[in-house]
Amino acid sequence: MPGVIVTVKDLVVRAQFDDDAPSVNELVEVQNGYGSKLLVDHLEPGGVAFCLNVRSDLRMMKGMDVARTHKGIEIPIGATTIGRILNALGDPLDGQAAFDGADAKFKDILKLPPRTTNFSVAKPEILETGIKVIDFFTPFVKGRKIGIVGGAGVGKTVLTMELINNVARSGAGLSFFAGIGERIREGHELYMTLKENDLLKNTCMFFAQMNENPIQRSLVGISATAAAEYFRDEEHKNILFFADNMYRYVQARNELATILDQIPNEGGYEPTIFSDVKVLQDRLSSNENGSITSVQTIYVPADDISDPGVQFIQHEMDSIIVLSRKVAEQGIRPAVDLNLTTSSLLTPEVVGDRHYLLSVRVQALIQKYESLKGIIAIIGENELSPADRADYAKAKKLIANFTQNMNVMTKMNGVPGDYFSREDTLKSIEEIIV
Repeated sequence: MPGVIVTVKDLVVRAQFDDDAPSVNELVEVQNGYGSKLLVDHLEPGGVAFCLNVRSDLRMMKGMDVARTHKGIEIPIGATTIGRILNALGDPLDGQAAFDGADAKFKDILKLPPRTTNFSVAKPEILETGIKVIDFFTPFVKGRKIGIVGGAGVGKTVLTMELINNVARSGAGLSFFAGIGERIREGHELYMTLKENDLLKNTCMFFAQMNENPIQRSLVGISATAAAEYFRDEEHKNILFFADNMYRYVQARNELATILDQIPNEGGYEPTIFSDVKVLQDRLSSNENGSITSVQTIYVPADDISDPGVQFIQHEMDSIIVLSRKVAEQGIRPAVDLNLTTSSLLTPEVVGDRHYLLSVRVQALIQKYESLKGIIAIIGENELSPADRADYAKAKKLIANFTQNMNVMTKMNGVPGDYFSREDTLKSIEEIIV
């Protein structure tokens, strides 16, 4: 016996099922002649299903019948998705053919993969990015997570595009990109960059731009993750996963919590923020079948890096690259704040003794440079001791050394991009401080 819609409020539809109630995360179909689908968010006593209007479909009203489908949201997976752009529901956005036919494969995005047991990580494998400041301060290690943190307009998307361009070009594995609540312009620029550099053949893109409803914006990262899981577990591939922007995922979940009348936590975010972030991040992991190495941008509202939403995401990262507006205003690109940028992977076991010892000396010089700036502003550089003056000059050279031109910006500014091997980066630093 079908259920019946009892209320329609914005994107939330309540349906009454007297028997055979649907499961959580199941799609139910409204019997309105158009096959409109709703996603069951949760169930309440008395057989009431709280459903989400995934496609913002307005062709439904109170009293309409609702039937179970016994299926969740299924997206296409496999080789046919490579080189394509999909939305959160698996529909193509590139104007090419839909995914159907006897050979099409689909996967439920909300069905968690089997938990890995007794999986031991082999010796850390460093992937070269060609970007000095990343290769030196936050080594890009296979199977781990890097967060790029910064406010609006400081270069998060450009740095992500450069990483995709440099790392994907090495043929290290398949690349997945999840555009979460960002501008369509950025998605289009990335698509054209990948196309012009012949990288689409190894890339799959999922996109839900900022004008989409919060349901799709909250699902697109999960859809991209589910597709990446398939290639990791079934095809035994190593995956490079790029997400722009993870804070928009938290924002979308927050909007959903509001329309579901949930009481916010003390930080003003949805009550389930920790589990929302944790479940998604735990799926971006490696196992005995393959690895998922992820780069995730994290927008900082009002440049407040202590924002609870930003902090929750940061805690899941192995490395944090902080982009600063003050650094950007000095014309330094990428605008990395060298004092706030940290990595738990910058250890002798991962990068070797040479790299580690250099990093310790560089960080000491940069910290001394910051403390001396205030003194110099008052008494001038000439009043410093010879040792302080020498360290200050070395720090200035180091900051200039970490500045480089991005390949993905060449068409816009006409300046050729730079690519530095890790060995070149270490040598350039040794020439300054040794």
